[in-house]
Amino acid sequence: MKRREFMTLLGGAAVAWPLAGRAQQGERMPVIGFLDSTSPDTYADLLRAFRQGLKDTGYVEGENVAIVYRWAENQIDRLPELAAELVRRQIAVIVAGAPPSTFAAKAATTTIPIVFGVGVDPVQAGLVASLARPGSNLTGINFFSTELAAKRLELLRELVPTATRVAVLVNPANAAIAESTLRDVEAAARAMGLQTQVLNANSSREIDAAFATFARERPDALFVSSSPFFTSRRVQLAQLAARHALPATYAVRDYAQAGGLMTYGASLTDAYRQIGIYTGRILKGAKPADLPVVQASKFELVINAQTARMLDLTVPPQLLARADEVIE
Repeated sequence: MKRREFMTLLGGAAVAWPLAGRAQQGERMPVIGFLDSTSPDTYADLLRAFRQGLKDTGYVEGENVAIVYRWAENQIDRLPELAAELVRRQIAVIVAGAPPSTFAAKAATTTIPIVFGVGVDPVQAGLVASLARPGSNLTGINFFSTELAAKRLELLRELVPTATRVAVLVNPANAAIAESTLRDVEAAARAMGLQTQVLNANSSREIDAAFATFARERPDALFVSSSPFFTSRRVQLAQLAARHALPATYAVRDYAQAGGLMTYGASLTDAYRQIGIYTGRILKGAKPADLPVVQASKFELVINAQTARMLDLTVPPQLLARADEVIE
């Protein structure tokens, strides 16, 4: 059940542009390149939000703009060639989801505008000079996946107050996310008196192997790092956590919808709508260097009450009261 409208983005108000007319005969339709490390099935809701953002600025796919999609299918080493292929097509804008895709696009061109959506600090990661004035061909949305790691651990401890040992699952292929997450989680764990055990996974088989380790060593709870690959494997992760009776916390609401216990993070659908708005503004002539990086300012806590009951957990009333959505 929805508790309140949850995500607002600074500077996210859509400008009411008149709908651009269909491309006139002989006029070249602008082409957007959409580059991502995962697969289309992971992005169904986000693509709808992205297209809505485009529509808010007057662009409709197939009418007055075309979109070329390039998916790495979780093979990150394919991204540089996919990015180079988009550059060779002389597209108008590249949209890159997550750091691996963004870094690949950044390495491929210094002239084609790039609109990113990342959960790491884009200044610290070297993507832009500053949030207010990106200063290059890149701008986009920062939705704070890694910065929220400590808060997610606090919420997990609130839900499982008897926990003393927490397993942390990270994807080493996303080095920027993994390193930032571990730094924040381990510092927060020390402050709370928790022991942590870190395991890596970058394939479905490695996820299975990590849970086999959990079965032997019996941690009290699981912290799953933000990762596009993990999001693509959310059903597997939620089912394994249930099978091993392991309370787990995740970064985005998709996990709770797939049966995961609890998520805390930004609304990615709102973020991708803003990515669509920025892409449309660039197609109309705006320069990425002049478009401030938009930061998420409100976040959503989603609790799967059915999973909590299955794990024999009682969700504290104060936690339920703070939830933006409770899945029954």
